[in-house]
Amino acid sequence: MACVGDGGGCARPGPAVRPGTRHDPGTRHRTRSRVRWRAERGPWPGWWPVAGVCLAVAGVAEAVLRTGGAGAVLPLAILLDLCATLPLVLAGEHAVAAAAAVTAAVGPATALHRGPAVAGLAALAVAWAAVARRRIGRRRAEAAALAASRRAFEDTLLEHTARGERARIARELHDVVAHHISMISVQAETARLATPGMPEEGARRLLAIGDTARTALTEMRRLLGVLREDAGAAGAAPTRRPQPGLQQLLDLVDETRGSGAAGTRLIVRGRVAALDPGVELTAYRIVQEALTNARRHAPGAAVDVELDYTGETLVVSVRDNGPGPPQGAGPGASPGGVGHGLLGMRERAAAVGGDLRTGPGPVGGFLVRATLPAGSGGAGAP
Repeated sequence: MACVGDGGGCARPGPAVRPGTRHDPGTRHRTRSRVRWRAERGPWPGWWPVAGVCLAVAGVAEAVLRTGGAGAVLPLAILLDLCATLPLVLAGEHAVAAAAAVTAAVGPATALHRGPAVAGLAALAVAWAAVARRRIGRRRAEAAALAASRRAFEDTLLEHTARGERARIARELHDVVAHHISMISVQAETARLATPGMPEEGARRLLAIGDTARTALTEMRRLLGVLREDAGAAGAAPTRRPQPGLQQLLDLVDETRGSGAAGTRLIVRGRVAALDPGVELTAYRIVQEALTNARRHAPGAAVDVELDYTGETLVVSVRDNGPGPPQGAGPGASPGGVGHGLLGMRERAAAVGGDLRTGPGPVGGFLVRATLPAGSGGAGAP
């Protein structure tokens, strides 16, 4: 069946992010930069020079009062008090260096004054408090940046998980629902044309059934296109049931033969062996899609389904004796034009480590051939 969309790999990036929102990478980067800058500079980065000058003036006044305003020790006391307070001016940019300089000068100033140097001790407390606050702020900023990165990673992972689930739902809708709707259309047309003495009203109703089925296929094609491009919400979860495998191929062939196809055969070559369930599911879905394509694009053509167990691989071939692809079409062209069905089959084959080729058959018609690994360790089908 042509192009109902299988929801394979998504080529589009995730949903567009509006600038200025919290998901915008530029906004997150600017926020982290502001947090880091505030942690390093403090809430009021311009107050450090003011505090340093004020404490330096207080230190000079303390030196004058302690020495009586005269004597040879006054210049030394003023110098030590300035060294114990004035480095606070640089605490905004070099907090550790300023704290070390203040610490080195407070001891001699206290010894010279024969008592606590009040201005120096105040500068010492402020300088080391600034160092501690900056380290705490830096750790908080790093933790906030790490949390933001983790949230961004989780959002991205959730988005990719949801996109993969939508793709899986689209493939299952394409492979299962579209197959059965196509069967309804084919059986209605077969009944209308093959039943002798069909009343006109009955023929008209069967024609309406076929038209309705084709309309449903068209609408499903649009729906699966939406799922494939992540533009809509996924539908309700399908009813849980065991996944089909190669053992169900005979039922599938009988169903196709019963729908009015000219002739559908299942040919098995080699020694039959149990394969990985994912490989068997992939083979079943490829055969199902290829039979749907044959009914749609080559109605009435005979179809051969062949399974060739070679030991290392399983070769699945589906060929018909219909008109085949259009003249001038490439080796991978569909007989009915470009669609998502062939793309879905290729993706399924690649998902288990195999490959799929399509094109005209050796004596006409259309051929789908998939080579799948026959080992028991194949990856599961999506």
